[in-house]
Amino acid sequence: MKNPGSMRINRYLAHCGIASRRSAEKLVLEGRVKVNGVVVQSLGCQIDERQDQVTVDDHPVQCEGKNIYILLNKPKGYVTTAKDEHGRKTVMELVKIDDRLVPVGRLDYQSEGLLLLTNDGDLTFRLLHPRFKVSKIYYATLKSDFNPRDFQRLTRGVQVEDYVTQPCEAWFYGRTPDRIAVCLQEGKKHQVRLMLAALGYEVKNLRRVQFGPLTLGRLRAGEWRRLTSNEVHALKKAVGLSD
Repeated sequence: MKNPGSMRINRYLAHCGIASRRSAEKLVLEGRVKVNGVVVQSLGCQIDERQDQVTVDDHPVQCEGKNIYILLNKPKGYVTTAKDEHGRKTVMELVKIDDRLVPVGRLDYQSEGLLLLTNDGDLTFRLLHPRFKVSKIYYATLKSDFNPRDFQRLTRGVQVEDYVTQPCEAWFYGRTPDRIAVCLQEGKKHQVRLMLAALGYEVKNLRRVQFGPLTLGRLRAGEWRRLTSNEVHALKKAVGLSD
């Protein structure tokens, strides 16, 4: 199976600003590119930047200064920080890239699903700012069946601690009444769990499946990949940024 964090050698060189993809292919065909000290023989060579060392004319390739956009399917049992004072595993242990990536929002320790990481500060700010109303969809499995009459309470807003949540969308998903989807445009700490707790429900499992235009697709728990150029464009468009 293809490593979800890998990319073709020409794309990698282009991403790092070494050359265009076509010019990068020429560098490979001329025998000027090495991976881990071995001359690359095929344009189909896949690079895993977490462990591969790439050189062009024996000069190390660095990707500094480039914006990076990573989509991670976060498993349970990881905190959404770079370091944890309690020694728990962090999402950065899953995405081992030597860049200062920042999680866009958080998923708590026992939650799972779609997490975006990037070093693009402007995009991060806008994605998290309530003015831009970026939607996030969560699938919640409850410890009891959900009463359909409570959908109206969710859509009106729920008193949680010292604030009232903004109106949101919610619906059943799957085939059993203990599973609901919740779509938010705000992102306060533990919000979905607290909203449902205020209505008398305990969450057994919580998974984020969509963030703005991004979805998990077939990405398995613990796997990550780079966003495509179309996905980056769609994210920026959603918050009024140009490429």
